[in-house]
Amino acid sequence: MLRRLPYRVPILIAWFVATCPATAQVEPPAGDPDSFVNRQRAWDEQLRAQLDAEATLAQRLSLDYGGWLSNYVFLFDDGLESSRTLRRYDLRLWGRVTASRGAHEWYVRTRAGLLDFNSGDAYDGNDDDIEGPNLERGYYRFDLARLREDGPADGFSNLVLLAGRDFVRLGNGLTLATPLDHVSLTLSAYGFDFRGLAGRTVGSTPDFDLARTAERTSRAFFGSEVRYRHWDRHEPFAYALWQRDHNHESRPSLEQPFEYDSFYAGLGCVGELLPRLIYRTEGVFESGHSHADAGGRDANVIRAWAYDGELEYLLPGRYRPRVSLAYIFASGDRQRDLSPTFSGGASSDPTRAGDNRYDSSFVGFGYRNLGLALAPRYANLHAWRLGASCFPLPDYAPCKDLQLGTEWFLFHKHHREAAISDPTADLPSGYLGWEMDYYANWAITCDLAWTTRVGLFFPGDAFDDRTTRAFVLVGLNWSF
Repeated sequence: MLRRLPYRVPILIAWFVATCPATAQVEPPAGDPDSFVNRQRAWDEQLRAQLDAEATLAQRLSLDYGGWLSNYVFLFDDGLESSRTLRRYDLRLWGRVTASRGAHEWYVRTRAGLLDFNSGDAYDGNDDDIEGPNLERGYYRFDLARLREDGPADGFSNLVLLAGRDFVRLGNGLTLATPLDHVSLTLSAYGFDFRGLAGRTVGSTPDFDLARTAERTSRAFFGSEVRYRHWDRHEPFAYALWQRDHNHESRPSLEQPFEYDSFYAGLGCVGELLPRLIYRTEGVFESGHSHADAGGRDANVIRAWAYDGELEYLLPGRYRPRVSLAYIFASGDRQRDLSPTFSGGASSDPTRAGDNRYDSSFVGFGYRNLGLALAPRYANLHAWRLGASCFPLPDYAPCKDLQLGTEWFLFHKHHREAAISDPTADLPSGYLGWEMDYYANWAITCDLAWTTRVGLFFPGDAFDDRTTRAFVLVGLNWSF
């Protein structure tokens, strides 16, 4: 069965108005590219959820296909340049084949993009750049439960195998939430889901360490997770993840190694405390080895941690109101006064742990919503978020799926002397500032959606420049 395509093509138009010192041996890019990457990641997360949801609609179809065409524009002040402008164009095409009632599934999605900066605005000096065509998703999935006709055996419920390139999440995504080329196997039995995975980063994705000179990101992951699903209102989980750094520097330094090998142990739970009151919580401890700035060949010992918790209340009524409260913490390191995430960003301190020292700056591979305008990474950070949304016109048919919402953020450092991912926070103060974001999402038809997002960040005492930073997005998405 084939899906018929309308003659129209999708159009996505967005306007961004946003803001988006180095080690002894390697100079990081000028400006604030880390926040710029995070803003693109926030937009990619919104698109990923939409595109991946579309990919699950046709389990019984033998063949399905479609695509999206997008065009959006960034205009932002990064605290150093008065403004930068980027126009980005993306074309996505996908296809999917299923067999044996969905027991076998093959899915492919490609993306080709064009980045067009105004003259002199690109961080790397390349004002016009073509990305791709790249394989964005491509995997084979086998689901044993869809193949069986006699029902599951005693205690055994299902076995799922996935091999290829897909989005991978452990726990609630605090430690790992990113696309990987990987193999994963999930066994469901006696109320437990046991999952094991082995994978590698997609080479074209930006590395968390922007001071590295490797041309392609290469990090290996090995992990396991267990979830218990037999409680009606609670789903606890635990996981372990090993990450190994296989990046190869294009300009290696004999004096400054950059390897960052880490291990994560996480514990958390999702569920419902009371009717309509949903909670999510996750804590993680990080260990491993990193290297200090000009610290020789000796490695630092990583001892870092992070925590994330959220409450969301779904109020009754036809306006579908909801309110949420969230908190995220990620540890920092007093010696990291250049960046919380550069592998060589910590100072060497021989008075601690002999010739080595402890590195307590948390570096993860997950994602959390930390606003639109500041968009920091969660490292050396306390962040609080208060949100609310509703559908104000449920009785007016053309606008019954119009959603309005707001989110307010408060940011503070873990260690006031240490850096955060935004280098313009250049003063030894813990108070980073606060932000208010507003958004509107409107599903006009099943194929046409409109969104608007506005964010304003008000810098605190940690910023020498207290100028308000703004972010604006207006977009139209038309799928085919």
